[in-house]
Amino acid sequence: MIYEITDVTEKIKSLFDGWDETLVYSCLQQVMGKIFVDDIDDPKSAYAFVGCFAFYVGVPNKELVLNKPEGFVIMIPINEEWGKLIEDCFPDAKKVTRYAIRKDTVFNKELLQDTVNMLPDGYELKRINGSLYDLCLEDPVTEDFVSSFESKEDYLNKGRGIVILKDGKIVAGASSYTRYNEGIEIEVDTRPEERRKHLAMIACSKLILNCLEEGLYPSWDAQNTNSVKLAEKLGYQFSHEYVAYEVS
Repeated sequence: MIYEITDVTEKIKSLFDGWDETLVYSCLQQVMGKIFVDDIDDPKSAYAFVGCFAFYVGVPNKELVLNKPEGFVIMIPINEEWGKLIEDCFPDAKKVTRYAIRKDTVFNKELLQDTVNMLPDGYELKRINGSLYDLCLEDPVTEDFVSSFESKEDYLNKGRGIVILKDGKIVAGASSYTRYNEGIEIEVDTRPEERRKHLAMIACSKLILNCLEEGLYPSWDAQNTNSVKLAEKLGYQFSHEYVAYEVS
């Protein structure tokens, strides 16, 4: 049997010990996301799921892996044994390398503000409010700025986001893919025709500054090396590579 837990016990927390990942924090802190286990009273295996990410820990358990949430899921194993099990359960899964970024960055606020000031004429920076939330959902490029949250009210309460508009249309932005007690996990994107104008870096700089003002940490995880390079320009430091599986 597989169980969705409603109360995060110390036993469940201990399964995730050592996993320095804010999406896992979101689930353990019960800010957002879900946790599934093999046993309610004495769990040996578990996975945390939020957005489209699932994190597998404990004793490798085939039933847990096969209990895949609907739709596209990025499965992240804590070790090679879990990875082998994912490959066995989903032979068509795409094995990819992702890039963890350190979570102890001390940001240069002056440099970030200088970047914000680079906003080109004809563009404007806006915090994501109710109407911009709706606009984000209308485009696949911006949908993930808000889509991990349960509702508009949930995003406006927990989420933080910045978009760049041109002629009333969102062309770039940076937002909280997820939220945990101490901070956010950043999601960033730019429309293809608006790239190479530093818009992503400008939006991220403004979002980071806003987070720092609130005492929130703006965490970053990179899907590819371009994302690593952008993070480093903002002041982050690369930590390590890790394996993930993209499952349709």
